[in-house]
Amino acid sequence: MISQTLLDDVVRQAEQGVLGESLLASLRSAHPGVHFTCCMDDDVVVNAKPVVERPGFNVYLVNSCDHCSVLTNDLDSASGIVLAEIIED
Repeated sequence: MISQTLLDDVVRQAEQGVLGESLLASLRSAHPGVHFTCCMDDDVVVNAKPVVERPGFNVYLVNSCDHCSVLTNDLDSASGIVLAEIIED
């Protein structure tokens, strides 16, 4: 489960810095048990809807309760967060 407070904290930290390994390390340290990933937004499945949209990045939730991870918009079933960087052309 990802709480709204946790999601808000992650978004706030992502807004203040650069998406990358340093941010991921900080988030993983602060929130053990939650899986964090960074990628490019165009690497995310086309029909996925972000739970948060910000200039420069989108945030997606991941449900990994079964053997395969899937994107979800349900905070209660989410176990991870994807920070997806947007590159403007």
